[in-house]
Amino acid sequence: MDKVAKNDMIARHPTRTRNSEERIAPLAELPVFFTLTGKPVLVVGGSEAAAWKAHLLAAAGARVTVVAPELDAAFDDLFPQGSFDRKGLHWRPGDLVGMHLAVADIEGEDEALRFASSARAAGVPFNVIDRPEFCAFQFGAIVNRSPVVVGISTAGAAPILGQAVRRRIETLLPDFLAAWAGIAARLRGTVMARLSPGAERRAFWERFAEAAFRAPPDGDAVESWIGDAVSACSGHVTLVGAGPGDAEHLTIKAVRALQSADFILFDDFISAEVLELARREAKRILVGERGGREDINDLMLRLARQGRHVVRLKSGDPMIFGRGGEEIEKLRSEGIAVSVVPGIATAPAPAVGRDAGRTDATRSIRVLSIAKSAVS
Repeated sequence: MDKVAKNDMIARHPTRTRNSEERIAPLAELPVFFTLTGKPVLVVGGSEAAAWKAHLLAAAGARVTVVAPELDAAFDDLFPQGSFDRKGLHWRPGDLVGMHLAVADIEGEDEALRFASSARAAGVPFNVIDRPEFCAFQFGAIVNRSPVVVGISTAGAAPILGQAVRRRIETLLPDFLAAWAGIAARLRGTVMARLSPGAERRAFWERFAEAAFRAPPDGDAVESWIGDAVSACSGHVTLVGAGPGDAEHLTIKAVRALQSADFILFDDFISAEVLELARREAKRILVGERGGREDINDLMLRLARQGRHVVRLKSGDPMIFGRGGEEIEKLRSEGIAVSVVPGIATAPAPAVGRDAGRTDATRSIRVLSIAKSAVS
């Protein structure tokens, strides 16, 4: 099999990466989202913890039925009058019939087991609060920018860690993201009708996503982007530097390029952790020594001419020891748009030994000289 044919085969099988590595690492739990608007759910128990779970279910639009001998004051504080139904003092297996979800605050192990078994027999997903061994699903921590909702789970192992992650994400997602999501829902039909599947729609939604993190939306301006998307749908290549190898050394621009790519052409030294940050649908193609370096330019040209966004992913910085200038010249001579996302070069990494200081200075001067030459 020749090199180009091999690359074509890898491109047609997006689940394949270097050394047959898995695209998705093993998951402790599968994150899913339940649509509960107008659906009946059961809450067993009248504690404050049960009240908070009932409040969460009601916020998702569910019709909540509570079974409990007594209700904590939190039920009155969290719910408007008449916003949930109360049914009996003690739950029975028949209460689970027809429910879409069931949540219980139960202390005794025998009763918790009976509740879980009854829910399973009724085909109802169930959760016994703070008892992961009696849960078919977990709630996790939530970042609410509805309709954008982020769920965070630690599989019940470290709830406090999950809350810490939630706080970090809260700081990254602006409050006005919800307004952008609302505009996306309103424009979706227009985008589907006016823009062709693939490159045109991608060009619009990529611009939309970039703007959603910068400022509150202007609906009229966003609609004007639909026309711009048609002219922005031609293929292009982005040369991306992956840095020394650790995924944490990627720049934000590098991550964004990976998440908008259709094809990723990567070298031998690119780690699986870096590739894991890319868009799931992107096709990964190894083009290092084992992938056939002499065909890289032709492959990039062919893919870009199909209207695809091709990311050429290199270790270090793409303009230092990476043949980046040669690739740029070839692509631009063929009319293909090219952009460069610099990476942290491996050359100026901290040196070790008695001459460390002198070596660092020498390397830094050399790297700057090489970079200047490459740009000019």
